[in-house]
Amino acid sequence: MDWQVDRVNGALGIVRAIHFSATAVVAGTLIFRAVVTEPASHSAEAIAFGKQASRVAAVGLAIAVVSGAIWLPVQAANITDRPFEEAMTTDLLSTVVAETQFGLILEIRIVLAIILAVCLAYDHLATMRRVGLLSALGLVAAIAWTGHAGAGVGDLAMLHLAVDVLHIIAAAAWLGGLVSLVLLFTMVRCGDYAWKSFATEATNRFSNLGIAAVGTLFFTGIVNARILVGSVHALITTEYGRLLALKLALFAGMVAFAAINRFWLTPRLLLSKESATQSNPVGQITRNSLIEIVLGLAIYGIVGVLGTLHPAIHSL
Repeated sequence: MDWQVDRVNGALGIVRAIHFSATAVVAGTLIFRAVVTEPASHSAEAIAFGKQASRVAAVGLAIAVVSGAIWLPVQAANITDRPFEEAMTTDLLSTVVAETQFGLILEIRIVLAIILAVCLAYDHLATMRRVGLLSALGLVAAIAWTGHAGAGVGDLAMLHLAVDVLHIIAAAAWLGGLVSLVLLFTMVRCGDYAWKSFATEATNRFSNLGIAAVGTLFFTGIVNARILVGSVHALITTEYGRLLALKLALFAGMVAFAAINRFWLTPRLLLSKESATQSNPVGQITRNSLIEIVLGLAIYGIVGVLGTLHPAIHSL
């Protein structure tokens, strides 16, 4: 019945959105630590932030694991067109795991999640931090094989898959980086000049990472839209296209706030590093970053729904 299909699709969109967001925060937090704070300084501030970042990643991983466990029966119900009650059987779930691409990717990602959990438990070791980062990147990149990009065949499908992997990693670097930036500024408010200096250097480095992430998202987004939508007409006239247009509008909002942070507030932060008024740009950057996080989570909500719809290019 249609109401049962809508119920399953609605649940699938929600669980996908939660899982994608949590996994992105995990990977992005570890990317931020590896690219932004660890190269910036080997000081006590960098060590303290690294420990907090590890805790955030652990919480994100826990949410990703729980939502991933829920994703399996919901996906089984979606694949078999059955109600939840009928999909929640050992035989059906084991069949989905053993005989579908979703199941294979799930098994791979479970292994990666276990490796990452062990690495986070021994995060004080440099080797474990590196392995943990690689595991997190694999965990988030493998999501590409669970969506439209993983369903095609041929050269175009391979291109789509490669582009989608880059898109997912760039999105994780941005969202997780914003979460890390807010965490860092929260620690700065309780710190001394050394913390403020450390945060200033880290903010400048994150600005460069953010530019790279936005550029990658822009390029890969164009390629994905060309493959999945195909035309402006389809963007306007299909449900998939209209949701994608909303996603693009939210993305533009994130870019606007990011530009304010990068070109207006970050220079003020650099100039006021030794000033008693530093808290002003810190507060503004934090507020804008929180707005970006909310917009980013809304985008992940849309992405969760888009994965349950037929691409616009197939609707015309």
